[in-house]
Amino acid sequence: MAITIKTQKEIALLRDGGRRLAKILREVEAAVRPGRTAAELNALAERMLKDSGDVSAFLNYKPYGAKRPYPAVLCVSVNDEVVHGIPNESEKILKEGDIVSLDMGLIHKGFYTDMAVTVPVGAIDAKAVKLLNVTKEALAKGIAAVCVGNRVGDISHAIESYIKSVAPDFGIVEQLAGHGVGYKVHEEPYVPNYGKKNTGPVLKSGMVLAIEPMVNEGTKAVVLSSDGYTYRTADGKRSAHFEKTVVITEREAEILTEQ
Repeated sequence: MAITIKTQKEIALLRDGGRRLAKILREVEAAVRPGRTAAELNALAERMLKDSGDVSAFLNYKPYGAKRPYPAVLCVSVNDEVVHGIPNESEKILKEGDIVSLDMGLIHKGFYTDMAVTVPVGAIDAKAVKLLNVTKEALAKGIAAVCVGNRVGDISHAIESYIKSVAPDFGIVEQLAGHGVGYKVHEEPYVPNYGKKNTGPVLKSGMVLAIEPMVNEGTKAVVLSSDGYTYRTADGKRSAHFEKTVVITEREAEILTEQ
């Protein structure tokens, strides 16, 4: 599939959908606390989604190669779970000191947005705080590299160079990456979190991207769990994930998934 350019009318719908997604995810984030189950967080997201009149981009989504559709509206990935943790198939109870990634996609009037945050469960240790802060700031650095005339590799390089400069012992996940979004949940271009400047497709006004650094405390290597969806760190150390959907304008990136 070729890289797509969205019209101003389509961007307006994506902007509205992005605000709706951000509102839901912030409410779910506020509900995170010790003793809360991942299934309860998914149920909250599902209720809010229904109330908004929008549709989940994840529920029943079946990516290429998957043996079954994804069974929830929310991905809840705890500690060493990098992404795509299934919240409603086992008793996943959050405990003090955990970190939890919340990832959700929303379809508003036919248009897709995608967003993720990683948050603490109660008090967390200093290394977990650093992991969250570094990953969140890496996303900001990637977004700052988004402008007309730059290339996808400039985003990738900005993310990688920042992480390596402040946390050289952290691993940048290479098997998973950001992507285009809008007409579908996953579109071209592929947006890695590592790379060289001035490489890859040229960024053009109207392109919509989901940028999402995934950073591990230890090795960059990840493994796929037997459930067919959950990726974990290969060494069992923790991972953080932040994601925003942005549209490229003539001036700079506009973040769509904000209230």
